[in-house]
Amino acid sequence: MKTLTTTSIAAAAIAAIGMAAPAQADITVVSWGGAYTKSQVEAYHKPFTKTTGIKILSEDYNGGIAKIKAQVETKNVTWDVVDMEPQDVQRACEEGLLEKIDASVLPAAPDGTAATKDFVDGALHECAVATIVWSTIYAYDKTKFKGNEPKTVADFFNVKKFPGKRGMRKTPEVNLEWALIADGVPGADVYKVLATKEGQDRAFKKLDTIKGDVVWWEAGAQPPQLLADGQVAMTTAYNGRIFNAIASEKKPFEIVWDHQIWSIDMWGIVKGSKNMKEAMEFVKFSTGTKALADQASWISYGPARKSSFPMVGKFHDGSVDMKPHMPTAPDNFKNSIKIGTAFWSTYKDELSERFTSWLAK
Repeated sequence: MKTLTTTSIAAAAIAAIGMAAPAQADITVVSWGGAYTKSQVEAYHKPFTKTTGIKILSEDYNGGIAKIKAQVETKNVTWDVVDMEPQDVQRACEEGLLEKIDASVLPAAPDGTAATKDFVDGALHECAVATIVWSTIYAYDKTKFKGNEPKTVADFFNVKKFPGKRGMRKTPEVNLEWALIADGVPGADVYKVLATKEGQDRAFKKLDTIKGDVVWWEAGAQPPQLLADGQVAMTTAYNGRIFNAIASEKKPFEIVWDHQIWSIDMWGIVKGSKNMKEAMEFVKFSTGTKALADQASWISYGPARKSSFPMVGKFHDGSVDMKPHMPTAPDNFKNSIKIGTAFWSTYKDELSERFTSWLAK
């Protein structure tokens, strides 16, 4: 029998340890920052790390697919999971920038309902899985409009009746839709009109009427800060950011739900992720029924799973019942518009170029 040396015994022990407990890779999860990322950290990241031991590096971005594309094309992929808008998911998937996700491996609902039947319509894509239903609304500082408060999208564009600066996201999405609504186009016809040259001209002409009064924002954390600092009297914003300012910071803000434009946010895994297994485990964990319901206790975005809605309770500090603050609450949802994912997938580049040129004039 061959005698083992001390060195060989040590080597064997190290190998055995390595085989028994392979090192877990960290993953980088990219999202939109502020109160929204905070809600994800509390509901997803911390419980996931506690359960799996996988550490999460959190980064912020302002949307789009340019950075994802650059990483994939240079084969220098440093992001693993990215929170994306559906129109960007569609474009990125078509361009081969995202990994395919098999929805059948996602966790079932507590009653055994398969994930493929438990998510809201449009929440499952071949390259992504939705987490939340959110909306763009506008909000105002109640101290600025006592006794004569804005109630409609048309009021947002009426700087004579409701004076003061307006905050708007520096992108054509939502701004063009609301410009048409403010100009009298019915919500149901917005994308049909916007798909025409005449409709686009009409939208930009309406934007011209308030261009001199606009403060442009890019990151989701900016609108509540613009309101709080008095830089604007009203601003477009993501509904959850304004709710957070009201509930957590006791700001005197009011949300106007008229013609809210709602959408979903989705997890996509960057093509060529070096941590594909861990990234997929995170996606599965964070799109489970409980995780999505837990997020709704931190921010007023609706869970993308039907089984999560009954579990939505109070704000995490116990102060507010969250259900009435969801975009999908009946009173809030009555004349809502679903973002035109197919429209923006087709017209995004063209209208973004025109929007940039319009801003420069």
